[in-house]
Amino acid sequence: MAAICLKSGRDKSVRQRHPWIFSGAIHHLQGDPQMGETVEVRSEAGEWLAWAAYSPFSQIRGRIWSWEQGESIDAGFMRRRLEQAVRMRQALIPPEETNALRLVYGESDRLPGVVVDRYAGVLAVQILSAGAEAWRQALVDGLVELTGLQQVYERSDVDVRSLEGLPERTGSLHGSPPPGRLVIRESGLDFNVDVCTGQKTGFYIDQRRNRQRVGELVAGRKVLNCFCYSGAFSLYALAGGAARVLSIDSSADALALAAENVALNGFPAEKADWLEGDVFHELRRLRDRAESFDAIILDPPKFAPTAAQAERAARGYKDINLLAFKLLRPGGLLFTFSCSGGISADLFQKIVAGAALDAGVDARIVEHLAQGPDHPVALNFPEGAYLKGLVCQVSK
Repeated sequence: MAAICLKSGRDKSVRQRHPWIFSGAIHHLQGDPQMGETVEVRSEAGEWLAWAAYSPFSQIRGRIWSWEQGESIDAGFMRRRLEQAVRMRQALIPPEETNALRLVYGESDRLPGVVVDRYAGVLAVQILSAGAEAWRQALVDGLVELTGLQQVYERSDVDVRSLEGLPERTGSLHGSPPPGRLVIRESGLDFNVDVCTGQKTGFYIDQRRNRQRVGELVAGRKVLNCFCYSGAFSLYALAGGAARVLSIDSSADALALAAENVALNGFPAEKADWLEGDVFHELRRLRDRAESFDAIILDPPKFAPTAAQAERAARGYKDINLLAFKLLRPGGLLFTFSCSGGISADLFQKIVAGAALDAGVDARIVEHLAQGPDHPVALNFPEGAYLKGLVCQVSK
């Protein structure tokens, strides 16, 4: 059988159950494995270590399916892993909390390259690796059987596919295409979601618990929500009793959807203001006009997908946090986030600390925030912890 044979001393991470095998760790290939094929992983001495999916174009040449030699990597294996992932969410997230959540989170659910989000009656699927691509139909069949949902839509329109030698793909995988808009419910609030063309797979479900926290802390406050997209943080702020919310985004379509969500939930339109523009530019304009706020939310897009881009991204994070600190009133709260995999939690905290120093304010961290429990982090795969959040309070 085809095999990846590792260099001497380069098998430590596999033995510690890290699911990635990089090209530089490979001594040689045994046989002629094809893209996505299941191969053995062996030490240089020939010891069997794991089953992995082979990816000839990626720097991550192997993604491990299993460390059990007696396990068969087949359709039944895929279904069992899907079932374990779905059951874990059922145990952790009560249905009354939301009908939109992540059901499968790649390596953290021992299904490398597979992401599945549920939006009410629709499943949005991302197939991100060569190995997952090889089991595409088995994965779809398993999802339909386990969830009973009949609309499965693919959102594999992401750059990482090109690193695997795969084209971007979107479209229905099972059943009819989802509507242009569907409504999900989260913590008693309703949101319009566009599964087919919306950002990510339609909504930022990883921030659900953090949005709840914002709602708990902003009663009576004047709030600024930056990079607001469809206004989810803004709605939680309004639901929590915020006096007024100004939301900024560069997309007119996103702002229109956000305004629709405010109306959908019956909030007074006069409490929500919308500003289309570049957040960096608009923050400077607000500063120059001596505006101030009691709470500011910074939830920018991914500035640094990899560590190689961290230095440039750090400047962007520092800039927006510095401007936010300058706009906060004494006692004000800053909810600041990074979803960049290339920015570690320690580095992010240092960036925010430097921003406060340059802004000339004394501030303290009162809470650390992270992705929700439907985005678990496997202990053998710390890379799964991508969302970092801090709640900082400016001293009075």
